[in-house]
Amino acid sequence: MTNSLRLSGGRRLQSPKGKNTRPTTGRVREAVMNILCDRLKDCHWLDLFSGSGVMSCEALRRGAKRVVAVELHPKTVQICRENLSLTKSSLNKAVTVQIINQDALKWLKQGCKSAGRGQFVGRFNLVYVDPPYNSNLYLPSLNALLLGNWLSKDSLVVCEYSAYKTLEIPQEWIEYDRRSYGQSSLLLISPREVHCDDTGSMQQQTNQAK
Repeated sequence: MTNSLRLSGGRRLQSPKGKNTRPTTGRVREAVMNILCDRLKDCHWLDLFSGSGVMSCEALRRGAKRVVAVELHPKTVQICRENLSLTKSSLNKAVTVQIINQDALKWLKQGCKSAGRGQFVGRFNLVYVDPPYNSNLYLPSLNALLLGNWLSKDSLVVCEYSAYKTLEIPQEWIEYDRRSYGQSSLLLISPREVHCDDTGSMQQQTNQAK
C-alpha cells in the first residue's frame, strides 16, 4: 500500500506506508532545493537512506546530471525506482539514475571504487543524508563518506535530522549552516579535505569556509 506524494512542481509520486520510511516534508524539500539552487545544475547527487526517492526526484527536476539513491528495504526500493523513472522520463535532457538496494553504511564502507564491483563509481558534490531520526547512523555515514573517498573537492553534505535532537559534527568537517523547519532540522557541512583526483591519486586540498 502506498500514499500519494507530490513533488514541488505538482507531479504525483508514490510514498510507501509503514515505519520503515519517513518522507521528507514538502516544506523541507522546498527549503533544501532553494538553498542548493546554485549547485544543482549538472550536479552528481547521492541520496543515502533514500526512502521513496523524493529528494532525488526534486534534484533531477532542478538539473542534477547524475543521481544515485541507496535504500535497504526492497519494497521501498521498488517505489523509489518507479518514482525516479517517472521523473526521469519527464525531463528533456539525458541523466543517469541508479538505485542501490543495500544497507547505505555498508555500501559506503566499500569505497567509491570497490562499491562498483571493480569499476570506479565516481564522487559526488551533493549528498543528502537522511537516516531514521532515532538512529545512530549520522556520524558513521559521515566518516564513511570521507574514508571511502566519495566526495569531490566542492562537495556539500546535507543532513536532515530531528529538531528535537542535537547533531554535532567531527572536526574533519566545516559547518556552513543549520536551520529548523518544524520537527525537522537541516545541517549543511563540507569536508575540510578531499582525498584524491579522478585517477585515484592521493591529494589533500583544504576547503575554506565561506
